[in-house]
Amino acid sequence: MKKQLGFLGKTSALLLAASLLTFSANAKTLKLAYDADPVSLDIHEQLSGGMLQLSHMTHDPLVRWTKSFKFEPRLATKWERIDDSTVRFTLREGVKFHSGRTMTAADVKWTFDRLKSSPDFKAIFANFKELKVVDDKTIELITDGPYPLVMHTATYIFPMDSKFYEGKDENGKDKAEIVKAGASFASTHTSGTGPYTIESREQGVKVVFKRFKDHWDKDTAGNVDEIIMTPIKDNQTRVAALLSGDVDFIAPVAPNEFGQVESNSKVNLITMAGTRVITFQLNQERRKELKDVKVRQAIVYAINNAGIVKKIMRGFATTAGQMSPDGYLGYNKDLTPRFDLAKAKKLMSGSGFPDGFTLTMMAPNNRYVNDEKIAQAVAAMLSKINIKIDLKTMPKAQYWPEYDKRAADIMMIGWHSDTEDSANFYEFLAMTPNKESGMGAYNSGNYSNKFVDETTVKANKETDNAKRAEMLQAIEKQIYDDAGFVPLHWQNLAWAARKGVDAESIVNAMNFPYLGDLVIK
Repeated sequence: MKKQLGFLGKTSALLLAASLLTFSANAKTLKLAYDADPVSLDIHEQLSGGMLQLSHMTHDPLVRWTKSFKFEPRLATKWERIDDSTVRFTLREGVKFHSGRTMTAADVKWTFDRLKSSPDFKAIFANFKELKVVDDKTIELITDGPYPLVMHTATYIFPMDSKFYEGKDENGKDKAEIVKAGASFASTHTSGTGPYTIESREQGVKVVFKRFKDHWDKDTAGNVDEIIMTPIKDNQTRVAALLSGDVDFIAPVAPNEFGQVESNSKVNLITMAGTRVITFQLNQERRKELKDVKVRQAIVYAINNAGIVKKIMRGFATTAGQMSPDGYLGYNKDLTPRFDLAKAKKLMSGSGFPDGFTLTMMAPNNRYVNDEKIAQAVAAMLSKINIKIDLKTMPKAQYWPEYDKRAADIMMIGWHSDTEDSANFYEFLAMTPNKESGMGAYNSGNYSNKFVDETTVKANKETDNAKRAEMLQAIEKQIYDDAGFVPLHWQNLAWAARKGVDAESIVNAMNFPYLGDLVIK
């Protein structure tokens, strides 16, 4: 420090000291409680809401969504369409990785290529031919023909530090290897460009984030220097921690906890309509009974999803009969929820299994709002049509490996469209599972329909919105008739924060709070 003072001179040193004192006075610590912590530090290992929340903390995308579903610049400062299949992006100058390296177009290409190889993400990029490096600060995203969702997909490109992942780890494994639900260098080490670095991590206990002092966004109003993220699975315990002052900001808030949050003068409840559909998938490969369309239809008719919304969700959700929420191109107004117990019993009696049978069911107990209670209610409803359910619930860290193994006959899955477009639901949840293309990666029911597969591909080449909407709505109708899955509801969103924590300004319908922009007064 003495050498620095000598170099700067007395006046400069005083100015530096003053600025440091100002920063120290303004810098804040946020005590954050989510229902679970990230399952990995490898942002390409799992396509999930929790991992995307982490991505926005430790990395930056090329562009990101605004609250009004427009695109704003992040690591790309501008973009232009060159032709029907090419969009050119200009990269931001002087962006630093956490390692200290300056980001170049080569890092963006390396990231893109890794996404194309990721089991979870490759389907999102299936329509992309390549990422071309024009020069160090210019890239082109080239699609395989016209594609209407280039910008939507660009929100999922979070450039990674390619040099950081070069070579082998201490076990002789490739540092860049993507390992699902397993130990790898990338799952425990990270170097991004985001507003926060990871100071420490105890899986299931606590993650400490520190503000990245060399972050490129100097104009952000955010003043949170440290975030202590604690996973609290239980809804009541999470709310109690907020009301007692042990934490500052929580998510989610279960509907049955709204009353005590709203009645407390020291905290604010923030709610927003959501588009995440909560469903059950019926594994047709595990059980021959579920290959029978009448059995699948009987299951859908037996489940009172409106009752689940009313009693378990306390009205804080929208009953669903399809995947696409109202406002999406694929939303088909004719596909209404269809609870009818008498019809369900009639379908079962007319099926090949009129005497019923037993099925296994798995669900998480800390991923979706009231997920365990919903699973228990559905199990009780299915008993009325002679389907006995052997239910097992577990924390999401244990659930996702079981889900990947398709370990039960019925499995719960919630899905928010990654591109804010209907086709994303079908690509991941309804198309025939294909490891090579990545399609159907989260279709644990192994539902397969040629029309759904072919029409989804065609819709992704159609740039006329009216024609595309017709295709997408036809897909919804086909899946509805096939009872390809069990639709429950679209889950709304709720957060709560102590007063002085301006959480309302940084939350959004995607449920990726932009914590780097957060201001604590």
